[in-house]
Amino acid sequence: MTEQPAAGAFPEIRVPALLTFAALVLGFVAAILLKGTPALDSLLAVAGPMGSLWLRALQLTILPLVIGLVVTGISQTLAAAGGGHLARRAVGLFVMVLLAAGTMSALLVPALLAMFPVPEKAVAALSGGPADAGKVPGVADILNAMMPENIFAAAAGGAMLPVVIFASLFALALTRIGAAQRQAVMTFFEGLAGAMMVIVGWVLMLAPLGVFGLAVSLGAQTGADAIGALAHYIVVVSAAGFVVLLAGYVVAATLGGRRLVDFARAMLPVNAVAISTQSSLASLPAMLAATRRLGVREATADFTLPLAVAIFRATSPAMNMGVAIYAAHLTGTPLSTAALAAGVFVAFLVSLSSVSLPGTISFVISVGPIANAMGVPIAPLALLVAVEMLPDIMRTLGNVTMDVAVTSAVDRE
Repeated sequence: MTEQPAAGAFPEIRVPALLTFAALVLGFVAAILLKGTPALDSLLAVAGPMGSLWLRALQLTILPLVIGLVVTGISQTLAAAGGGHLARRAVGLFVMVLLAAGTMSALLVPALLAMFPVPEKAVAALSGGPADAGKVPGVADILNAMMPENIFAAAAGGAMLPVVIFASLFALALTRIGAAQRQAVMTFFEGLAGAMMVIVGWVLMLAPLGVFGLAVSLGAQTGADAIGALAHYIVVVSAAGFVVLLAGYVVAATLGGRRLVDFARAMLPVNAVAISTQSSLASLPAMLAATRRLGVREATADFTLPLAVAIFRATSPAMNMGVAIYAAHLTGTPLSTAALAAGVFVAFLVSLSSVSLPGTISFVISVGPIANAMGVPIAPLALLVAVEMLPDIMRTLGNVTMDVAVTSAVDRE
């Protein structure tokens, strides 16, 4: 989903996704070819610190960016919901789909990993180091983590769950103050989010170097085994997105009253554009044409589809939860029911805040808070982000399918 923000919203950020993927492959190949030679030791002396520093820079930016985006994203969603009956119906369906998608992933991905476990040889290296299993957090632990005594201390400690909840409550509270005061506060948080996105963009511009360093270190430890693990990851996470895509057909048939054959035929041109562009925004004209073919009223489509592109990403909770759960399996982190529930809740909130962002940036700022809320180390994300361009195709396909399906449902009286 290499979306570009609308003019005046956030600064345009270009992420070298293809170059990053090439750096990942090059790092593996270099480590495998040089294994057992003095040249590999010399390369590791440079590549190891380079990858570690890049990962630290990536982690540095997550918290302030998430705060800014959660406040602005939820405020925009609340504003959209106040736009009349059609808007409330659309936003209501968006919320239901997002929560259902996250819950589905919390059930599906652990089941898939139980049937098809992560390849053992690559677990230790891809994990970035094993996590301390310790005590599995229960309901009381999660609830206490949600409401700390000091929000600033929680933020300083990297506790993302209470920070996201506080930012959400803050956004709700903004609706209760005067318009002038609200706009002043919103301007600050929009500026905070925009500035932090610029910094994240700078860090991600260095992703080819950082990922190359991490890949060399990983390849030196595991050889070609890590490549199989990354392929396994792509399939598992994409499976969660594929279920959302299929659910779009169910929504179109049951809530939208459309025949599955008609819906599939209307979606063919949309899917072609989505695959070629990996962008919901670029697919908007094709989606509008699809709704015309399905008999959706023009007024409904012209309002709902742009709104969906602006604030709705159906696959985000499902696939982001999938990434966090996969990282938990990589690091040996146990996941309780309460931890999964916290992950679903944060995935829902963050999904409202990471729309219209380049897919790689959305990956970084969305999965980090979810993993943190579940007690999962985020170190594996530094390598997983290098192959995000492949699951990103499924993200876009699922998103555009559900956008058209929900628009059909909104149009039905």
